[in-house]
Amino acid sequence: MKPIIGINVDIHHGPAQEAAVQGNYIRAVQRAGGIPVLVPPMPDDDLNQVLSRINGLMLIGGDDYDPKHYHEEACEKVRLAEPARDDFDIRLIQKAVVANNMPVLGICAGAQALNIGLGGSLIQDIPSELVHSKVQHKSPNGWEKGWNFHQVKIEPKTKLAQIYGDTTIDVPTSHHQAVKRLGAGLTAAAHAEDGIIEAVEYEDKPFTIGVQWHPERDFDKNRKLFEEFIKHAAALAPVASR
Repeated sequence: MKPIIGINVDIHHGPAQEAAVQGNYIRAVQRAGGIPVLVPPMPDDDLNQVLSRINGLMLIGGDDYDPKHYHEEACEKVRLAEPARDDFDIRLIQKAVVANNMPVLGICAGAQALNIGLGGSLIQDIPSELVHSKVQHKSPNGWEKGWNFHQVKIEPKTKLAQIYGDTTIDVPTSHHQAVKRLGAGLTAAAHAEDGIIEAVEYEDKPFTIGVQWHPERDFDKNRKLFEEFIKHAAALAPVASR
């Protein structure tokens, strides 16, 4: 049977509050062989039931998580995610990652949430803290004008290096925050030329990876990442009855 992949959702304030996921995330799961289902904010008792029924978890991009999670005040460049998403996503990570070996793929803000959910911290605004960096991490008006791409160097002997089969790739990028202090169990798996951490891995988990770039926006070049994610999730899926 195809594995079921839970995808967290973005929350739009409203006046009628909405839960939303960009179609590229859904299509990436489908093209890689999984069945996507959306996981909106919910109480822990309900979440426990959901986690017992899905085989993998994708954490999507979005606005910034509250720096209170790593004991800092938000700088003026921070654009906070809706509190309902912020609170839920951190609980979701702690249950999915800390409590079990569910395959997890974090993308952009999803990678950042993975890091802070495990006790790490973030660079709140790259241009403010790395003023001399020449790497264009942000992509203003990317949907209209196209996304910036920059080079990422993958650390050898990492899961990412095994997946991509290369140590240097060009990635679509759209972020102003990044991992600062690594969360418990995580290692840096890739860097940009300015030293920014571009990917993290949980060494003691079969598949817990966060990438700062947006692989779903360049699926063909990142197909192996999604397929490896789905392969690990499929190992947890029940065998179809005959």
